[in-house]
Amino acid sequence: AAGFSADRIVFSGVGKSAAELKAALASGVGHIHLESADELDRLAALAMESGRKTTVGIRVNPDVTAETHPYIATGQGGIKFGVPFDQVFDLARAVHASGTLVLDSIAMHIGSQILDPDPYREGLGRLVALVARIREAGIDTLRHLDIGGGLGIRYRDETPLDPARLVQTVLPLAQETGLTLAVEPGRFLVGSAGVMLTTVLSRKHSGGKDMILVDAGMNDLGRPSHYMAYHEITELEAAGRPESVVDIVGPVCETGDFIARDRVLPGVAAGEQLAVLGAGAYGFVMASSYNSRPRPPEVMVDQGRWAVIRPRERVEELFAGETPEPRWEPTTAGG
Repeated sequence: AAGFSADRIVFSGVGKSAAELKAALASGVGHIHLESADELDRLAALAMESGRKTTVGIRVNPDVTAETHPYIATGQGGIKFGVPFDQVFDLARAVHASGTLVLDSIAMHIGSQILDPDPYREGLGRLVALVARIREAGIDTLRHLDIGGGLGIRYRDETPLDPARLVQTVLPLAQETGLTLAVEPGRFLVGSAGVMLTTVLSRKHSGGKDMILVDAGMNDLGRPSHYMAYHEITELEAAGRPESVVDIVGPVCETGDFIARDRVLPGVAAGEQLAVLGAGAYGFVMASSYNSRPRPPEVMVDQGRWAVIRPRERVEELFAGETPEPRWEPTTAGG
C-alpha cells in the first residue's frame, strides 16, 4: 500500500498470529523476525504447507539497558521482547535444520527515544559475536545485520541522536561482519513532522489550578497520559495575552486525560486553537474511539498544498459493526 516491494519489508513483532504469518508468507515479505522457538516451529510448518522457502531473522534480546522510559525499553533481560541471548545460537541451528527457512539476518531493537549511541554499540558487539559463532557452525546464509530503530528526537530540550554519530559508533563493528547494516528509524523520520491541532472549549479554576479544556483528549494523543510524555504546545495564532501556568486537559471522563500539566502558556480563549508539536509518531496510530469519540481527520501538507488523507470518523461509524439483534445460539453443557 505504501509503494514498497514486499521483499524490502521486515515483519517483526513479539506475538504473531497464524493468520499474520500466513499473510506474510503469501505476500513474500523479505524478513520475518523470529521471537521464540515456538514461533519457529509454527512458521516452519506453515512454510512447508505453502511449499516455499522463507528468509527469516532472529530478533535478539542483547540484555542491554538504554536510557529511556521503562515502557519503551525493549533490550534488557526479563521482558517479552526478542530471543534471550543465550538461546539464540541453538535457535539459529534449528532454523538452518528446518529445511523450509533460511536464516538471513540477526537483529535487535533495544528501545525507543534513545539519545545516546553507546547502547547500540554494546548491543551490536554482542550481535557480532553471535554472527561469528553461527558462521563457525557452518551456517553461511547471513546477509543482514539489523540494529533496529529508536533514534530519539527533540520533544522538549533533548539533543536528538544524530544519525551520523550513530553510524560512526556502529559502522566499525558492522564492517567486521561484512553484512549489510539495516536501521529502522521510524520516529526519527516522522515524529517532528506531525502536529495535532486542538480547539479551546473553556477555562476553569479548581483547587488552585487554572485549566484549559480542549477538544482533544487522551484518546487522540495518548503519550502524555500513558508515558507522562512532554509535547511542546503553542498558540496557533499569537494573541499577545499575558502568560500563566495552566493544565491543558481533555473532555474524556478520566482524571488522567491531559495533554500537559503545569505549562506556561499565553492566555487563550474559547474557540482559539493550540498546536501540539511532535505528534507525528505514536500519535494517530495510538488513537482510539474511547468514550465514543470519533477519531480526528489527518491532513497532509506538502510544499504549499494540503489534502485530507484520512477523513474525520463519524459517530455512525463507531456503531457500524454492532449487531442490534444478534442471533443467539445455545451454550453447551458446562459452557
